[in-house]
Amino acid sequence: VPKWHFLIVRDKLRNEAYDRALQRAITPGCKVLEIGTGSGLLAMMAARHGANVVTCEANPAIAAAARDVIAANGLSDRVRVIAKHSSEVTLSDMGGLADILVSEIVSNDLLSEGALPAHSDAMKRLLKPGAAVIPARGQIRVALAHDAEWPRHYAGEVSGFDLSAFNRLARPNWEIPVQNDRLSLRSEAANLFDFDFGAHEPYPNQCRTLSLQSTGGEVGGIIQWIALEMDDTGIYENQPGVGAPSCWGALFWPMRQALCTEAGQNITIIGNHEVDRVRIWCE
Repeated sequence: VPKWHFLIVRDKLRNEAYDRALQRAITPGCKVLEIGTGSGLLAMMAARHGANVVTCEANPAIAAAARDVIAANGLSDRVRVIAKHSSEVTLSDMGGLADILVSEIVSNDLLSEGALPAHSDAMKRLLKPGAAVIPARGQIRVALAHDAEWPRHYAGEVSGFDLSAFNRLARPNWEIPVQNDRLSLRSEAANLFDFDFGAHEPYPNQCRTLSLQSTGGEVGGIIQWIALEMDDTGIYENQPGVGAPSCWGALFWPMRQALCTEAGQNITIIGNHEVDRVRIWCE
């Protein structure tokens, strides 16, 4: 399975944010639906706080391993694993509507693991009216930035030949660990998009223009990261250069050419999101 399955469970701040939010939301005997079982960690957290848990997992190998993990921790009587994608889970599978929805199906760009359609579908079919959702909201955050290793992602002059025409095949962004000191932020952070994970209706595609004010210095692109509002109290954010490392990386969207900016200079960026993808560029 992808290596991130083993990385996310070691993110202490992420785990604590989920655990505290579950503890605040759960009442004895309530029913929790989890989308995306993974290792079973969040389902077991919910069970530990007194919930009865139904958790679904589309990958049958992962679902089988999670059942073994849950059994090894003595929680098989409180947690039931369904080896289905959430869109295929029925009320019969559930044994009734759930009181709480919990999931961790967010990616580095927030959307590419299908969080939006999974949430809106589950809220319509599988949750009680007024059900709690963890996380309740998610934001795509951005800032102007410079990556000191920006040039190595592109071809230029090599062995006396100009390879720059090959750059049109380069990826539109790349991942940078949030604590890597090669990255320098060149503006204040701003929300580009904000999503209510408790929405019942499909999320419309959206395009947004945003003006960011440079703090000065070289700007090579836009850095993107995520923030999760677990509930009214708890927030998890993996802002680059702040706090502990994160299981999620930040995404650097390069400009065609780096700019030497002055403090106070405004740069306009444009973001577009569809159901499961995000694109960001400079005007």
